[in-house]
Amino acid sequence: PYIMRRAIRHLEKGRIVIFAAGTGNPYFTTDTAASLRAMEIHADVILKATKVDGIYDKDPKKHPDAKRYERLRFIDVLKQGLKVMDSTAISLCMDNSLPIVVFDLFQKGNVKKVVLGEDIGTRVS
Repeated sequence: PYIMRRAIRHLEKGRIVIFAAGTGNPYFTTDTAASLRAMEIHADVILKATKVDGIYDKDPKKHPDAKRYERLRFIDVLKQGLKVMDSTAISLCMDNSLPIVVFDLFQKGNVKKVVLGEDIGTRVS
């Protein structure tokens, strides 16, 4: 189970804490859970690993002409209805100024790159 003070203690010791799954509460998506946990531990960023290399204006698997965004504002994600995360998660991050980086988990080396702060994927802020 998740215990906030234990997670923070691990971080204070220089350990890496990875959150997976949801909260167990109905109507609370895993995206919203990730945003909530990030707020609780005062994270600097949410790293959202997916099967595509960022956020697109439309599904790149169905539309070869889809445009990938390098940077987006939270409000634009909400207004355009971009389906990177649910609107509650996006709003929570926006209200708390917590940036999100969306990147391709399956591209070799991307986890290392994003953790080191390299400019990959799409940054929402």
